[in-house]
Amino acid sequence: MTDCNCENPLVPMTVEVIDIVDETPDVKTFYVRSENGVPFNVMPGQLAMVSHIPVGEGMFSVSWQEEDEHLQFAIKRVGLLTDYLHTIDIGQTLGVRGPYGNGFPVEECKGKDMLFIGGGIGLAPLRSFIKYCFKHREDYGRITIICGSRSYDDLCFKDELFEKWPAMKDTEVYVTIDNEEENWSGHVGFVPSYLQELNPDPQGLVAVTCGPPIMIKFVLEALEKMGFSDEQVITTLEARMKCGIGKCGRCNIGSEYICLDGPVFDLAQLKKLPPEW
Repeated sequence: MTDCNCENPLVPMTVEVIDIVDETPDVKTFYVRSENGVPFNVMPGQLAMVSHIPVGEGMFSVSWQEEDEHLQFAIKRVGLLTDYLHTIDIGQTLGVRGPYGNGFPVEECKGKDMLFIGGGIGLAPLRSFIKYCFKHREDYGRITIICGSRSYDDLCFKDELFEKWPAMKDTEVYVTIDNEEENWSGHVGFVPSYLQELNPDPQGLVAVTCGPPIMIKFVLEALEKMGFSDEQVITTLEARMKCGIGKCGRCNIGSEYICLDGPVFDLAQLKKLPPEW
């Protein structure tokens, strides 16, 4: 993505909301397009700051970039700015600046089998990498997706989880919800437990996970028990990011700045950080 004022990384570009999709009762995907024709250049796992004056701004993962045409942001309603965003209509203009962060290691993962483990809105950043793998299908091996949420209604991207992704070549999708529901015939249980039940073979496999911090904690522990090396396990600490350019100090862990050195880290890198993450 190119800023409208390249001399000041804090100045956003103006984008138009061209579509809005209701994913869950409190998550919407916003499709935005640059008003002045400036092309986007975002890699999977990167983030951007979305703003509306005078309400505020917030850092969100880019859940997909459709060529140079538009960006997609899956945004959960959790506070002042997101409450406002959930009220806007198609045609509304917003500010977007970025992209920020290092993104997922798409090049290093080529030739590997991929395991994606997501929980709740944490599927949004993983989706960017998943869709990238499908777009460049010949560069990646088998793809396994494990995803969960509190309930069926809380599952994001249902059409992809239940229809599009399972139909892709050499792809398996496993979905779970936390508690039993009358019309749910699928798996019931938490994501880390389902991961251990499926017990994937770590040989030649890269695991990428994102979700609530407690889920990530138990997923990382489970992967280690299964024999995954630290270099085979990747996660993102994007929730800590604020300004995006290393000025506010909100995201530093020891000497590392998540917005500059991350937010994507493998487990070997995380273990070198102070235990604040």
